[in-house]
Amino acid sequence: MSELRPTSPSAESSAEPEEKASQLAFVAHEIRNPLSTALWSAELLARMTPEERGGPRGEKLSRMSLRALTRLRRLVEDHLLTARLDVGGIPLDVEEIPAREMFPGAGAVGAGSLELELESGLSVVADPSLARRVVEGVLLAAARGGAEVRVTGSRKGRLARFRVEGAPATEEDLADPRRGDPGDTRGAALAMPVARRACLLLGGAIRAEDGVWVLELPAPETPRRQS
Repeated sequence: MSELRPTSPSAESSAEPEEKASQLAFVAHEIRNPLSTALWSAELLARMTPEERGGPRGEKLSRMSLRALTRLRRLVEDHLLTARLDVGGIPLDVEEIPAREMFPGAGAVGAGSLELELESGLSVVADPSLARRVVEGVLLAAARGGAEVRVTGSRKGRLARFRVEGAPATEEDLADPRRGDPGDTRGAALAMPVARRACLLLGGAIRAEDGVWVLELPAPETPRRQS
């Protein structure tokens, strides 16, 4: 295992103040909505009798509050991670990771289904935590609207390349959201900005090609032996 420590801010931190202000306005709006829902649900639950809280209405409010807090947690974590990536404030523990271990289940990203077709022995060399956030961000974009997602992965020279088919991919989806942009009911509005920054730091790339996401991450010098 090796450790790399970025020492200089990334190019992402050079955005103009007006652009940053617009991005922060978007984040504030996205955070405010689930926070308001969670507080409203908690207030109603607090006013109920114990019997009401254990009934159908109480259960409905509890589920509503949990969904809102889950969305809020994802937004806050993504926002803070984006800020840390912008200033190069994250140490990296780089190791070889079997590619299949980076992919969550379909339910974790809201996909109708998730099909993996990965070359035997395919692996990447990256920080495991950031690599999983990169993959998650791309999958969340591909799974938009409950789309069925199909991932094919193979080694191309010193890179592990993944083609992610699902909801149509566009280069505009890679941009940081700004004031007035549509949000994401899953709390995933900042997932792609995180993925883009983390992928760059890991020495990889994310791009849209003919409506399909292409993700590249460094592969080990010597491919794993196929079992």
